[in-house]
Amino acid sequence: MGHRSPFFSVIVPTYQRARQLAVCLQALAQQNYPRDGFEVLVVDDGGAISPASLDAFRDRLNVKLLVQTHSGPANARNFGARHAVGTFLAFTDDDCAPSQTWLQALAAGFVSFPDCALGGQTINGVPDNPYSTTSQLLVDYLYARWNSNPQQATFVASNNLALPAERFWTLGGFDAAWNRAAGEDREFCDRWISHGYRIIYVPEAVVEHLHGLTWRTFVCQHFNYGRGAFYFRRTCARRHQRSLRVERPSFYLEALRYPFFRIKLPQALVSAFLILVAQIANAAGFFCEGLWISQRTRRIPVVGDTARKSSKPEW
Repeated sequence: MGHRSPFFSVIVPTYQRARQLAVCLQALAQQNYPRDGFEVLVVDDGGAISPASLDAFRDRLNVKLLVQTHSGPANARNFGARHAVGTFLAFTDDDCAPSQTWLQALAAGFVSFPDCALGGQTINGVPDNPYSTTSQLLVDYLYARWNSNPQQATFVASNNLALPAERFWTLGGFDAAWNRAAGEDREFCDRWISHGYRIIYVPEAVVEHLHGLTWRTFVCQHFNYGRGAFYFRRTCARRHQRSLRVERPSFYLEALRYPFFRIKLPQALVSAFLILVAQIANAAGFFCEGLWISQRTRRIPVVGDTARKSSKPEW
């Protein structure tokens, strides 16, 4: 790619995952991309990551460790971006392993779409884990539904996202008001498109997601996704000046059918059942978050009154 290769700042938020982080850094150290063409900014979100864990990679990577007070992945990404010097920002997660051609594929995408956000393909790195397989199937379903036109994509996950640094800050970065790993990437994509910018899906930019799940962590994950979905829906309703909306029933029915088009029996049956569980957990998280916000809003005292009064929730 020569001296004209764009310079990337790769931002990796991390929290209490030293072993997974080492796998991620190993993958970044093996990039088929000029070593002087990118930096890696690891943002420790108030965890117990030792700087010594990065020492083994310093001879192969331009890597820096940044530390912030625990405040969530969205703020960690913004914190890393504030210290970045790259023309383009590339985000991945500490439990991901980018393919050797990841940065190369993103650079090629920016040749044609220099002002757009690029989202790559994420694949499941633990195929023997039914919970991880199902979670990835759900992401694949969303991509197939929302990114059917790769040059007019509407959603890409933050574990495989790259964009011009200048435009990232024009939008104000990720919304750090939501401090959980759920919904902040959907909100950012909606805000990006609302500003008239485009998202391009680049399946050649592959990231392997190495996130092993159990029954408990699977249910908790999708419960938190539901909480994040409420935050996302409420934010979008305010931005577009409309009522809070959810997907039509056909959206959820098609999700249940999706495994049968992608994997063989009996694994498809298992994934269909787990998708149903995920939908229930997601709905529970959505309504619990709405109820919690409603109750919190009613507890806020009205200025000038001596007694607390109930106020109608904004959502």
